[in-house]
Amino acid sequence: MAARPALDERLATLACPVDHTMLDPAVQDSPWDFYDELHEKCPVFPMPEIGAVMVTKYEDVRYVLTHPELFSSSGRSGKGSRAKADMAQRYQQILRERGWGHVETLQRTDPPDHTAYRRLVAKAFLPKRIREMTPHIDDVCTGLIDALIDAGECEFHMDFAMPLPGTIIAEELGLDRAEILRFNRWASAMLAMAMRPLTEEQMLEAVETELEAQHHLAAEFERRRDDPQDDLISTLVHAHVGEEDAEPLTVAELQNLMHQLVTGGFETTTSALNHGMWLITRRPDVQERVRKDLSLVPSFVEEVLRFESPVAGLVRRATQDVEVNGVVIPEGAMVMARYQAANRDAEVFDHADEFDLDRSRDHQHLAFGVGPHFCVGAALARQELVSAFTAWLERTSNIELAQPFDGPVHESSFMLYPMVELPLRFTAA
Repeated sequence: MAARPALDERLATLACPVDHTMLDPAVQDSPWDFYDELHEKCPVFPMPEIGAVMVTKYEDVRYVLTHPELFSSSGRSGKGSRAKADMAQRYQQILRERGWGHVETLQRTDPPDHTAYRRLVAKAFLPKRIREMTPHIDDVCTGLIDALIDAGECEFHMDFAMPLPGTIIAEELGLDRAEILRFNRWASAMLAMAMRPLTEEQMLEAVETELEAQHHLAAEFERRRDDPQDDLISTLVHAHVGEEDAEPLTVAELQNLMHQLVTGGFETTTSALNHGMWLITRRPDVQERVRKDLSLVPSFVEEVLRFESPVAGLVRRATQDVEVNGVVIPEGAMVMARYQAANRDAEVFDHADEFDLDRSRDHQHLAFGVGPHFCVGAALARQELVSAFTAWLERTSNIELAQPFDGPVHESSFMLYPMVELPLRFTAA
């Protein structure tokens, strides 16, 4: 029997008449025309240079996300270049030698392991808990705006979009909200290797920052062992208590859970806030309509999440040869489920490339994913967005860009959609 072709050989045979690549920073900055072309010509887009395919149609993305037996969240790692693989290996080696190497928890696991981790974390994001938190979220929004409103301008990204979710997630974890700039630096470093190619110097800076975070968090774990508090770190440290035959989470597991909660708590909601406010500056008609009828804020939020999905896409691993939209994806290939592209699928959303405040909700957007890995913090993120835009539209008028963008609007990132900055000018209401 002939030997089976290697994965990279099989991926190289997948034909596609599209010349662009998602690895191009210019495409990452504004990918919408690229997605339209893929939807028409190549909905399952091969990326043999990184051992992956990108799935772009709404129903196909749903299929990938709801079939973990075919598309696993465990053991994900793209091929990439030898230099990148060596750098990633060195990064992990440094963590193992001086801190805790990455292990698989929550988003890096499949049911039933994922279910067990999720049950622990979800305690902090139950609907009842979010309802109880809402007055405090409103107060944090008000306090941040109060500090900015007299000046009539701000750099929205660092003055509001980062501090709001950063403050809330820090408090939920049990960390000092006064240190959110430090925690934001941790989140950026933890994401750096997955976001874009790094130089050796940038890699070393990122790993040193993650080590700083790990040792700070390890000390917090020890404090909670002796003196539990009403916070998520305490819940996780004592998760085994009262569970028959349960073992405490290891420090490595706790570190990985914190990695996901810190990065998710900062970056994704920050991006959604930035993109919603940017849209307000581009659509004065939408700004005025929602300001006059604040009951429209939740609809505005959902359409922002569809229109400018803050998570561009996440990766799974094909556990066997599997056909998607007529393309056989080889076993072992990395499969990028592209949320952004799915949310602009014209076969599902009428006039998909237009922002429509009155859009039908017959088809739900996939900004938070779907299936077992649906974002555990979705309810909190939604409330933060509703509270934020309600407060801004109540308390200001004439929100506009303070200056045009000088260069790319977005930082280079394969998986996320972070804005570089958002300078605003506004009038106090």
